[in-house]
Order: sequence, then C-alpha cells, then structure tokens
Amino acid sequence: MSSRGQDTVSPIGLPEAGTDSANATRTDAMAGDAMGRLVAAGQSVWLDSIDRPLIASGELARLIANRHLAGLTSNPAIFQKAMAGAAYRADMARLRQSGASAIAVYEALAIADVQAAADLFRPLYEQTGGRDGLVSLEVSPVLAHDAPGTVVEARRLWAALDRPNVMIKVPGTPAGVAAIEALLAYGINVNVTLLFARDAFEAVAEAHACALEQRLAAGQSVERIASVASFFISRIDTHVDAELERVALAAPVAGIDRETILALRGKTAIANARLAYADALARQALPRWGRLAAAGARPQRLLWASTSCKNPAYRDVVYVESLVGADTVNTLPPTTLAAFADHGVVSDTLPGNLFEARHTLAMLHALGVDLDRVTSQLLSDGLQQFADAFAALIGAVEKAG
Repeated sequence: MSSRGQDTVSPIGLPEAGTDSANATRTDAMAGDAMGRLVAAGQSVWLDSIDRPLIASGELARLIANRHLAGLTSNPAIFQKAMAGAAYRADMARLRQSGASAIAVYEALAIADVQAAADLFRPLYEQTGGRDGLVSLEVSPVLAHDAPGTVVEARRLWAALDRPNVMIKVPGTPAGVAAIEALLAYGINVNVTLLFARDAFEAVAEAHACALEQRLAAGQSVERIASVASFFISRIDTHVDAELERVALAAPVAGIDRETILALRGKTAIANARLAYADALARQALPRWGRLAAAGARPQRLLWASTSCKNPAYRDVVYVESLVGADTVNTLPPTTLAAFADHGVVSDTLPGNLFEARHTLAMLHALGVDLDRVTSQLLSDGLQQFADAFAALIGAVEKAG
C-alpha cells in the first residue's frame, strides 16, 4: 500500500482510481494529460490487449472512466498469452472435462472476455452514437484465404457475442476483402486487420463503400455500422531499416551516399501511413461518399496498429506522436499506453508533410527497396504469426483436460 501523498500505479503504469493523480486526471482529462490531449485532437485510443485480470480487477473500468480508453482490440497472439495464465485454468479444465473440444473451449473463454469488455464500454458506445466503445474478436487465422468460411464464422461469432458494440476482425487478404464486403452488407461491424500496403487499404475502402451502397439499395440503414482499417506501422520500419542497412554497405547507390541512405531509417512506416491517411481523406471528399454520409454512414476510420517501437534507438512513442489526427484510432499495447501517458507529446501530425512522405518512398525505389514486396512479405508473416499463436493456444487447451 502506498504511503500518504504517494500514488499507487495500475498494472499498465497509470495512476489508480482514488489517488490524487487519478482524481486530477478525471477532473481535467481533456487538457491535463497526454491521453486527454489525444482525445481532444480527435483520435480515439484503444487498448491492444485483453485478459480476465484486466477486467476482473476493475482496471479496464478505471481506464474507461478516466477517459483514457475508447475501445479494445484482441488477436490470437493476445489470447494465447492471456490464456496461459492461471485465471483461465479452472474453467479450461472444467470445459474440457465436460467434453468440449479445444476450439470450443477457446471460443467460450474468448467470447466471455469480449462480452465482459463490451459491456464495460457500452455506455461510451451509446454516448458516442456508436463511434467508439467497440471491442474486437478475430476470426480463426486458418480462414485467411477462405472468403465463404470467413463469412460463416464471422456471422456465427457475431451472433454468439450478441453485443452491438463488438467488431469481427478479418485480415485484409484478397479473400478477406470479399468477406468484409459481405459482412458489412449484413450489418456486421468489421475491424480489417493486417493492412500494410496502400493498395490493400484501397481495396478494403472500396469494399466498405460497396457494402454500404448495397444496404441503401436494399432499403436498409447504414447508420451505426462501424468499420476500422488497421494499418500496421512499426513492422514496416523493422523490415525496411534492415534493407537500408544492407544497401548502405554498397554505397553510393544510384548516386546516394551512405549517410543519406541510413538517414532514411525509421521514416518509411510513418510516410506510408500519412499517405494512406491522405488517400482516406480523398475518398471522403468524393460525391460518392457524400451520398453515403448523407444517409448516416460513418467513415471507415484508419486505425494505427503495431505502434509499439521495436527499435530502442527510436523514441518509444514515436509511432503515436507521429500519427495524431482527427477521425483515426491508435490501438496501444499496455507498455506503449503507459509510456505515452507518462511522456507523450501531442500535436496534429496528420497528414504531415506529404511531399516529404512521397520523397521518402521515392528514395526507397531509387535504392532498389521494393516496398510492395516488403508489405506482401509482412502480410504473409503476420498471417503465419497469428496462425502459429492460434495453433499453440489450441494445443495448450487440449492438454488442459
């Protein structure tokens, strides 16, 4: 227990409710701290993590009450880590002993967590008219290239969750794009995950618009159908920086010296994201979107994912500070959330310098760094990472009984 005048700290590094710091944050959240300033800038902060202790301890409720969090995302890797903990063991064993399959056990536990989190966010969902207060659950990663299978599973999960403020997460593969359009046309909220390339985002944005147009043509409402397009950030720099270091060894390349090549490190992901944001704004300026907006449709917001900094040489909150802008979402893992709450700086960094962003990507092209190949590889790697995590999770559940 803390002594008088000292703050206790929550599991993710924020002051706990009831302390002087927490009370001050609640009093002036919008102006008094970094997280409140993000909200004031028009960006929603979601948490990229979920587990039973977060919910049962009251920590998630405290973060919502303090207006730090407006939503939550999950994925197979997050659930693999969560369900390895002691909080799940008794229920896991009980369900297995009752004859439930490992996948059925995982789904029962994951659905319960997502429902509990969605219930905590429900007041915010209502207050914001469905803009925020959303919680995501991902379809099985084995369905990444199976559009019909994705649609069937997503509809089943949507029905099982039975909450208006949940989203079904679908990867932005070509098959995923087809499933996304079908699901949005059904009226299911969709979080599109594993987007790296602007071309992939364009396909997803088109699917979103087409789905809403289908609903209007059928006389159905387009209001409160929520979708985010999750653009992954730091993994791009991790991959591109390694290629730049390799290219620099052969400098000069295309007349570009070694120092200039190395100075490009840490810039690609932000440039790519800023251009994607410009693409999104351009789509929203079209008469086509104007007609949908007039019918009550919400834009498909860009969500910045993978915003933890992998390179210790960079500022640990660089991918939050560099991508602040209206009508976007940043989903932060606990360590990045705590770091930004502690020392984050907020300014309107979107859309940023688009000339500089285009110049960065042009320099990569001149150096022979193929960004299309990089983003394709990252999508493949991401799918494999989630598939491996899911397989490990199901394997652990099978042993629990």
